[in-house]
Amino acid sequence: MLSRFMSGSIRNLEREYNCTVRLLDDSEYTCTIQRDAKGQYLFDLTCHHLNLLEKDYFGIRYVDPDKQRHWLGFTKCIAKQMKSQPPFTMCLRVKFYPPDPAALKEEITRYLVFLQIKRDLYHGRLLCKTSDAAMLAAYILQAEVGDYDPGKHPEGYSSKFQFFPKHSEKLERRISDIHKTELIGQTPEESELNFLQKAQELETYGVDPHPCKDVSGNPAFLAFTPFGFTVLQGNRRVHFLKWDEVTKLKFEAKTFHIYANQKEDKKIILTYFAPTPEACKHLWKCGVENQAFYKLDKSSQVRTVSSSNLFFKGSRFRYSGRVAKEVMEQSAKIKREPPEIHRAGLVPSRSCPSITHGPRLTSVPRQRRRAVHISIMEGLESLRDSAHSTPVRSVSHGDSFMPRHRHHTTDAGEGGSSQQVISDEAYCPSDSVLPTPTAEHSLELAVARHPNGAPCSIEEEESEAGTPEGQVAEFGPDGRVLRLGRTRKSLPNNEVQELHKFILSVLRMFLVTMGLLFALLSLLIMLTESDLDIAFLRDIRKTPEFQQFHFEYFCPLRRWVACKFRWMGGFLIDK
Repeated sequence: MLSRFMSGSIRNLEREYNCTVRLLDDSEYTCTIQRDAKGQYLFDLTCHHLNLLEKDYFGIRYVDPDKQRHWLGFTKCIAKQMKSQPPFTMCLRVKFYPPDPAALKEEITRYLVFLQIKRDLYHGRLLCKTSDAAMLAAYILQAEVGDYDPGKHPEGYSSKFQFFPKHSEKLERRISDIHKTELIGQTPEESELNFLQKAQELETYGVDPHPCKDVSGNPAFLAFTPFGFTVLQGNRRVHFLKWDEVTKLKFEAKTFHIYANQKEDKKIILTYFAPTPEACKHLWKCGVENQAFYKLDKSSQVRTVSSSNLFFKGSRFRYSGRVAKEVMEQSAKIKREPPEIHRAGLVPSRSCPSITHGPRLTSVPRQRRRAVHISIMEGLESLRDSAHSTPVRSVSHGDSFMPRHRHHTTDAGEGGSSQQVISDEAYCPSDSVLPTPTAEHSLELAVARHPNGAPCSIEEEESEAGTPEGQVAEFGPDGRVLRLGRTRKSLPNNEVQELHKFILSVLRMFLVTMGLLFALLSLLIMLTESDLDIAFLRDIRKTPEFQQFHFEYFCPLRRWVACKFRWMGGFLIDK
């Protein structure tokens, strides 16, 4: 009886597993779900934990064993998507940025979007001028520490907080001046709303950059915003297509195509190359989802799209969920008491430090800050090591994919030729070689470790999904790990994948060719053997060419085939 009870308990444990969702304030929500649970169930649990109703703007992101990032599919089983062993770790992030944050119905939604854009600013995804950067940082300062108090905020207090990857003393003084004089009396709600309205005016609002190369081999970043498709090179926006102008998104292997119709029936095709086929497919899916969300009027208009042409279907994908206009209509119907927001209880961030938790040093030491310069023409290249939604395979992969003309900051004794200086006149927060804090010797690394003792990444969304690649955890009835075993990689290498895709392409071509031959043969039999009195068949039969073919080729071939069949029949009868 006891053994039966124990075996039943073990089976129940095997049917359940833990999922940890890292929230936007870097706190963590852990829940136990069934092994066959779908993504929608976990997402609903997380939103219920946050008391969030306007949840269509958000999504859950995870990293597969190959370090490729994905958005969790809500209609699919979680365990089948993760491609690793539980427990799983994921992140709640803004998936669709609201076109007008001020139009959001509830303050809790605006607050979560505020946390996301604050991360974007810190990690260099939100580009802006020095004046805009100072105003945005001052809004954050006012929202989290309140009015300026000489007793609590001594001279140079803003230098202890980190709003951007790197910044100068001059920018710190501007932030302090704005906080002291222009924002007095603003509540956290007002400061956050002003921050969102200011960020919305920037060209890179809502940008989640995907690293690619153009046809000339130059690095570029593709992104989908609430207003359309954009291409960034350096710190400039080189292409922008409204969603109404984009007609089709297509990919094949590493190649990504954007088809668009602009003014005066001008058709253009943009072609870019992703670092891996998996990254290209993820880019295509993100584009399909964003276009459906922002462009369509109703979710009933959503159609299944294919990545290729008629005969070679490739990947097929359908966006599941409501579109932006439906979300706004549903938000207007919300009638409840505004939920309480706990701003003071934030967990210290691993990558985007909240300034309510004590001073943080800037990424550039004060004694060297004036001698350090970042060229504004480097632009978004630093984002290859940041926390965007496309793959960050490894440092070596990023270095090999991007050009190597960036010179890292050196000590003063190494000469000034390779040093970098922060430009006060044209500040670009993404121009950093250190987009995340370099806390290699901090206590955070001692806490954030894999089961095998290897330290986790401290980037904001570089959370490993499940156990480390190549290992499988075996759990006992009490939930403790019994042993870790080595397994083979779950995915074949790139060469094997390319070979499989080539074989599949050849097989498709063979099947298409055989299908066409069968159709032609069927048509030929209908023309020669059937008595169907159809107009187009009758016209074809009367042509001299068909009659010549029928009497000189088809009839002798038919007699030969009939003779062979009679011979085979007689041979079988004699035996």
